[in-house]
Parts: sequence; C-alpha cells; structure tokens
Amino acid sequence: MITVEDLVKDFGPKRAVNRVSFTVQRGEILGFLGPNGAGKSTTMRMITGFFPPTEGRVVVGGHDVNEDPIPAKRLIGYLPESAPCYSDMTVHGFLAFAAEMRGLHGTAREDAIRRVVGLCFLDSVLHQSVDTLSKGFRHRTCLAQSIIHDPPVLVLDEPTDGLDPNQKHEIRQLLKRFGKDKAIIFSTHILEEVDAVCSRAIIIDRGQVVANGTPSELRARHELAGTVSLRVHGAASDVVRSRLGSLGVAGKVTVSNDAGVIVARVFPRDKTVNGELARAVAEMAAREGWRFDDLRTEEGRLDDVFRNITRPDTTARAD
Repeated sequence: MITVEDLVKDFGPKRAVNRVSFTVQRGEILGFLGPNGAGKSTTMRMITGFFPPTEGRVVVGGHDVNEDPIPAKRLIGYLPESAPCYSDMTVHGFLAFAAEMRGLHGTAREDAIRRVVGLCFLDSVLHQSVDTLSKGFRHRTCLAQSIIHDPPVLVLDEPTDGLDPNQKHEIRQLLKRFGKDKAIIFSTHILEEVDAVCSRAIIIDRGQVVANGTPSELRARHELAGTVSLRVHGAASDVVRSRLGSLGVAGKVTVSNDAGVIVARVFPRDKTVNGELARAVAEMAAREGWRFDDLRTEEGRLDDVFRNITRPDTTARAD
C-alpha cells in the first residue's frame, strides 16, 4: 500500500531526510521512531503530499503522490503533528467540514460523523467549540477527521500525544482493530506502544533509517538479549563459573556476588537457539544440587536498543 523509495528532503543546506526507503503492506502497523528532529514528521509529510521531496518518490495504492496526487490522497487519512483544528468550529461542524472535503454529503456525511464520534469517544463534546476542548479531546477530534472517509492508509503523527492512560489504551485498541485491514504508519516517542500495537518498527536518526524490524527483532539487538541469569545460594563463584562455562550452548559467563548470593549471567553462543540455553542452565543447576532462584532469559529492552543505535548530537535538527 505504501512504497517509499530513496526519499530526500533538503531545507537549504540542511538535509532533514536522507535516502529513506521502506514499504508498508495492508494489515501492517509500522511504528516510526526516532529522536526529536530525526526527520520523522518531514518523512510523513512527504508521504501525504504535504511536502514535495527533493529526491525520491512515494507511491500509495499504486499512485505516485507527486505525479498523481489526488487519487493517492483519497486513500490517505492524516493526523498531523500537534493535531491542528479550526478553533472557531464546533466538533460536529469541523467533522462535517472534513467529511464534505472528502466527498461525503447528506446521509453519508452524517453516518460517517456518527461512526467516528463513537470510535473516538467524542459524544460528550460534539456540539462544543473546538477552542474550548482539552488537549486530549482536540487530539481525538483531529484523529476523527483522519478516519472519517474510512481510508485504507493511515499516517498518524503521535496519535496518543496528550492523552491520559485510559485514552491511550482506547486509541491503541482502535489502531489494532484498524490494523487488520489497513496500512498504518504512526510515529511515537512511547516505546511501550511499539510492543502494544506495532507489527514492525523503523528507527530513524539524522534523517536515515538505522533499524527496521519487528519488536522482537529490535529487542534481539540488545547486548543482553538471550542471556540467562540466575541466583545461586551456597556455592563457590569459581565453581559456578566453571560449570556453566562448560555448557556447549554457552558463551561468556559472568559471576558477581550480591550479599553472599552468586549472581550468574550466561551469554548464548548462538542467539538463534531459543530456549535451549535456559534449559541447559536449569539442568546443570539441578545436577550440581545448587539452590537457585530467579532463573530467567533476558529479552532485551527496546529503550536501551533505541539509545544505543541513535547517536547524540548537539547540532540543530529539523523535524
């Protein structure tokens, strides 16, 4: 549904997006991650046709966004950064305007408004002026306009920004429901949303894609991913290190002392052997008669992976 090829965006001498390429299929939810100013919003604006690219191309549903913009944009629902709305309109008036801009009139328009008001929980503010809304309701109102024409492609720039925990849960559930038959890109700074919602994630830094994979594949890039740790009581540290190091599936073994309890961490020789190391460690501990607890396999942390592969920079970024 979405193909991005060698996308470049220059603002004068500043290159905000540098040769970004990826695809999104129908039924896929792609999380778009990166530090502030990494180029996420700029990339999303080019996907929607809001910005023309300096180089490269975007194809949505078979239509080149620059060469054939109207058919491409008909397929897209877009929630921009900061969720802009017309403040002098009521929520109903704004949604009616958005529906008519999308070619919906009469009964079709009112049916569409009722549908998105229910999906985005806007009943209580439907006839309230937009300028009197809280940040959360304003955000949900703008989200509602992005889905009012039931598009097959959604491009959402931080859709849960400003929402309370209950509202964030509701929007995540809504995205998961939409993700069954739509192609969705959404940017976020909340890494737990990647696990909660995304089938795949891209990390962009300094305008370039630096990681692309499923949440489990990204976690596997963590230095501790796949390691097995356990706490052993009443054993000598050199014995624990020696015995665990003799396991055929084990790589490096580290041992430390925590208030008289040995804490061992066993790194796998091969990260692709899922679960085998934990079984081997448990069987070794049982054979040796060690008293142990807290035996677990580390999955790796997305926040650590994110920090490790995005480079700190003191120069100004453009987003």
